[in-house]
Amino acid sequence: MDIMLFDTHTHLDARQFDEDREQVIDRARAAGVSLMVNIGCDRRSIPLTIELAERYPFIYAAVGWHPVDSIDMKPEDLEWIERLSSHNKVVAIGEIGLDYHWDTSPKDVQHRVFREQIRLAKKVKKPIVIHNRDAHEDVIRILKEEDAKEIGGVMHCFSGSWDTAKQCLDMNFYISFGGPVTYKNARVPKEVLERVPMDRLLIETDSPYLTPHPNRGKRNESAYVAFVAAAAAEIKGISVEELAQITMKNGKNCFGIEGKSV
Repeated sequence: MDIMLFDTHTHLDARQFDEDREQVIDRARAAGVSLMVNIGCDRRSIPLTIELAERYPFIYAAVGWHPVDSIDMKPEDLEWIERLSSHNKVVAIGEIGLDYHWDTSPKDVQHRVFREQIRLAKKVKKPIVIHNRDAHEDVIRILKEEDAKEIGGVMHCFSGSWDTAKQCLDMNFYISFGGPVTYKNARVPKEVLERVPMDRLLIETDSPYLTPHPNRGKRNESAYVAFVAAAAAEIKGISVEELAQITMKNGKNCFGIEGKSV
């Protein structure tokens, strides 16, 4: 049985891939990755993401404005994202959210831009992809206040507690895990993954970042989602084939691409 994997969050547009992007995509396909969602999250990456989605039938796009760059977002950028949301390969608004680690955009600006994009996603009826770094309480609060349950989406590269995960699940979100779940000392992500319902579980790479073991320290790429799948399968006590099948179905359901085969 061939394994078919869905890397639900990758950045193939990143400059780190400028020298060998096609080979990276070929390696992903050879590793069994049959679907990917590429994330366009600023003025530079959004056009490249659309270009990739148009060129490759198995690559879909998410478009949004990253919280780190909230300070740079102009009203016309939000209008641009709204226009792109009708593209037949755009399946989500994201990644959006809050980032309190990198001190590049004031919190009040991040909150405003986050809310604006949730409202936009509700208007265009697309799920949202959430970036949450050191901002669990405010992310949950804003999602609740903006009634994000109406559209749901993905908690990308989840790093919070089970209590936080449960609140996200109650708001119609999928919980996605990446490279950190393969790390030996990553106790909390492993415990949370173990408790996430099978029908709400996704896997990703966030490449070129957060490279899984055994390649930690090197550039990440979509082919390495196979390592995440293996770790998740072990934690869940099922075969990698079954894990791949479940997360493929979940990803298609989440992004509304059920029935589209590649």
